[in-house]
Amino acid sequence: MIELTPTQIRGLKLAMDGDVFPAEAKKWTHLNAVVTYAKTDRFRERPQKIKFLTTTTLVELRELGFLQPIDGSAAADESGHGITMAGKIWLLKNK
Repeated sequence: MIELTPTQIRGLKLAMDGDVFPAEAKKWTHLNAVVTYAKTDRFRERPQKIKFLTTTTLVELRELGFLQPIDGSAAADESGHGITMAGKIWLLKNK
């Protein structure tokens, strides 16, 4: 049984929503991610922040086999990452 920290779980859930790509300041997020607003907010006053995970969390999840690079020929630090079947199964069993 593999135990993950809350930060790793959030990163895994973010990757479950879609592939993550490198952004500025050692962060990873969805491709073309922008600040969005809540659907229930009539006046668009409360922006929802962009969700991201750090490079260290990404490397830890990749070492556990939960994430993998999308493009195998590119460098792992420059290529986008997607969730593996092992990551999906872990999320189904635990959260």
